[in-house]
Amino acid sequence: MADVLNVGVNLEAFSQAISAIQALRSSVSRVFDCLKDGMRNKETLEGREKAFIAHFQDNLHSVNRDLNELERLSNLVGKPSENHPLHNSGLLSLDPVQDKTPLYSQLLQAYKWSNKLQYHAGLASGLLNQQSLKRSANQMGVSAKRRPKAQPTTLVLPPQYVDDVISRIDRMFPEMSIHLSRPNGTSAMLLVTLGKVLKVIVVMRSLFIDRAIVKGYNENVYMEDGKLDIWSKSNYHVFQKVTDHATTALLHYQLPQMPDVVVRSFMTWLRSYVKLFQAPCQRCGKFLQEGLPPTWRDFRTLEAFHDTCRQ
Repeated sequence: MADVLNVGVNLEAFSQAISAIQALRSSVSRVFDCLKDGMRNKETLEGREKAFIAHFQDNLHSVNRDLNELERLSNLVGKPSENHPLHNSGLLSLDPVQDKTPLYSQLLQAYKWSNKLQYHAGLASGLLNQQSLKRSANQMGVSAKRRPKAQPTTLVLPPQYVDDVISRIDRMFPEMSIHLSRPNGTSAMLLVTLGKVLKVIVVMRSLFIDRAIVKGYNENVYMEDGKLDIWSKSNYHVFQKVTDHATTALLHYQLPQMPDVVVRSFMTWLRSYVKLFQAPCQRCGKFLQEGLPPTWRDFRTLEAFHDTCRQ
């Protein structure tokens, strides 16, 4: 009953309306029977006429009463909902044994599921079309050995462009100094010094940030041969936590079509650590929790949180 009521049909009123139709048909039949029989069972003509008129009027009143009752019930029956246009399959909702054969409710669920599947498939198709992954018919016939390997656009930018982007970012933040070097060819390595709080070694491939290692301001960031040490982690637990958060930030800031925006967004997020030991947690209001300051910075608001308070 509940499943049928959900589609807008009042079954109780529907059943009463069927009974009212049967009563109306009986009343109309009595009217025609009265007309067929005519004036009977009266000796005088005047008596027969009066009896016929009275009987005919009673039958017409019965027809009028049954017709009014049918109109009242028809307004209570309601109309089937059109939220799920299942056409003729909607007649299955009138099945009196819904508990044994819940075919109509299963059809509704399948219809909703197929609509969601079509919607998400359209979204996925739009996202995939934005990535230049299409191949022509000629390329499909070329063997894998002879086909030239496509290089990502972020890896073929000229070094002069990379230097210009890093120089502009360096001028944006006075409390942050960025030293660029290329010890292994064209790939750049940045040594970012944030005030007197920390140092960050940023390994890049063109304008793509590959890795970030955070160390304390007084820690040694160079190896014995004078190159930046990109393998050893900080000796302090607080900067190890910041390194983990920086790796998460690299995964968050992803925009292959605009790599310079990615680098600028990451440096803006990194700059928020200038008050690593001065900013309280925005949730608990404390400066220290388990001996550590708030090491997490929100990617959107840059607010400080303890690692356990951000969830």
